[in-house]
Amino acid sequence: MVIDLKTREIRCLTCNIPAAAFLRVMHLSTGDYILIGPDHFENINVSRSRDNELWFLSKQRGSKPVKLGQKMSEGAAVSKKNLTIAFSETHAADLPAGASRIIVADLDLSDSLPKLIRKRTVYESKDRNCVLEAQDFYDNDTRLSFTCYEPGNLASVWGIDLEKNKSINFSIAPGEYNEVEGIFPGGQFTCVESDHQCDWLGGARGPGNIDIWKLKMDGTGKSFTRLTYFNDYEGSKASNPVISTDGKWMAFQSARTTDPAGVGYGLLLYRF
Repeated sequence: MVIDLKTREIRCLTCNIPAAAFLRVMHLSTGDYILIGPDHFENINVSRSRDNELWFLSKQRGSKPVKLGQKMSEGAAVSKKNLTIAFSETHAADLPAGASRIIVADLDLSDSLPKLIRKRTVYESKDRNCVLEAQDFYDNDTRLSFTCYEPGNLASVWGIDLEKNKSINFSIAPGEYNEVEGIFPGGQFTCVESDHQCDWLGGARGPGNIDIWKLKMDGTGKSFTRLTYFNDYEGSKASNPVISTDGKWMAFQSARTTDPAGVGYGLLLYRF
């Protein structure tokens, strides 16, 4: 779906596809879309990981999604300037069990059939101690933020310099759940789904008890600023924040602590 924020008109992009089960939609710099989802829906856990794949959808009304021939896990990073994307693989045939990797690729729209070209692996994890998910390009697409999912329902915020091939842990918060989300313009701060407030609120650590925090990406892990307070109320959380390109707004959703990641009950706008 796409919503016009001025008129509140909602337009469905994929209602002309029978039994469509797309889990994500992302804008390309051309105004076209990247869709993420399975060819057919089996269940939420299998469909968002093993069967997940990338699709291209033209911005022309009535267009139908085109497979890009690439299986991937969870979400993707999409450049705001170029036709470059990053995604993670967790179930590729040549990957050992439990391993994952982040791949950067370019989208070629020069022919009638869009395709991914120049695929290159930029980061690898050998086991389930760190399961990878790409999030955002920044610093003129020379850097990439990503999440490292860890055992025990924990996670940390990382970044990689794609030119120097150097990675850094931005959150530095062992024992916490910190999943990187939408980045702020300028690339100095990012939103994080975090259970940081469990330090004083109590409750189980992990993706259930989360709120939205702002993290300075300076490598110290000390600059966490809380943005939402939904988790102060038992059973509630805020999730999936996206920052507008002018940095003035954050879109996010309200959710329940017992829901699977990504489920929400309404979209909200937060004005900075």
